[in-house]
Amino acid sequence: MSFIEVKNISKSYKVNKRKSGMKEALKSFVKSNKVIIKAVNDISFSIEEGEIVGYIGPNGAGKSTTIKILSGILYPDSGTCTVDGMDPFENREKYVSKIGVVFGQKSQLWWDIPVGDSFDLLRDIYNVDNEKYEQTKQELIEAFDLKDIMEMPVRQLSLGQRMRAEIAAALIHEPKILFLDEPTIGLDAVSKFAVRNIIKEINLTRKVTVILTTHDMADIEALAKRVILIGKGKILYNGSINEIKKKFLTTKKLEIYCDDTKEGLDLIGTEVIEKQLNRILLKVDLKKQTISTVISEYSKICEVKDINIYEENIEEIIVKLYREHKI
Repeated sequence: MSFIEVKNISKSYKVNKRKSGMKEALKSFVKSNKVIIKAVNDISFSIEEGEIVGYIGPNGAGKSTTIKILSGILYPDSGTCTVDGMDPFENREKYVSKIGVVFGQKSQLWWDIPVGDSFDLLRDIYNVDNEKYEQTKQELIEAFDLKDIMEMPVRQLSLGQRMRAEIAAALIHEPKILFLDEPTIGLDAVSKFAVRNIIKEINLTRKVTVILTTHDMADIEALAKRVILIGKGKILYNGSINEIKKKFLTTKKLEIYCDDTKEGLDLIGTEVIEKQLNRILLKVDLKKQTISTVISEYSKICEVKDINIYEENIEEIIVKLYREHKI
């Protein structure tokens, strides 16, 4: 059995709908128009222990509902869910000691007290042995570079400092699974790089299973080898990022610098976009031509000084995936 097993999970909500206007508002007091929304609809997937999986989809796709079911907050209407052999809802008290949760826009740290005091409170909440807690805390302080901020109130931390502290706090009780929701939202490039490295490190050294939900596809590409795409409550794709790239990355741009190209070569599957004295920019159709062949052919007519290869970024590729599934 996989570490996480989700089988045929469904969850629906009743929402009130009415037209705008005072007349319609008064009508709604007498008779409400309730509509059933299927947040998740018969979804199934599995995750192995120690994996980092990106759980992606547009707003309203069903990501948050799935995570709430996995964390034991919501009970599904139908289907089963087990994590490390436990039902998150039925075994909630024991189960919560096995999970850590980090929300980029919410804090589990107490705003007006020092970071160290927040850690102490979490120790008491999770009933962590004092000796083990001190050892784990010191390891986290060193790994997350928290020494200089342990005595600072959380409200005085920069966003990057707070996110490092948030992830460390989620690991105080040594969970086996970590749910990350937009962990790098609002961070600058340096802080994003640091947080990503921290996530990689805890996954590698502590074997923590990570489920990452984010709209930042750079986070997904940097951390996850597999993505699960949900849309309109259904699992639409479950596989590797490389497979997505193979399917949707059909062209690349090739920039060649050389002594003098004179004229661009007429090669199958290539299109000259720009031409200068010592530079030529080509669009290469990967279904018809290989980058290595193009470089080899140009090296026959000029001395190649340098090359650059450009491909679509992961956001553009994911947008194509969304469009294919009409979400």
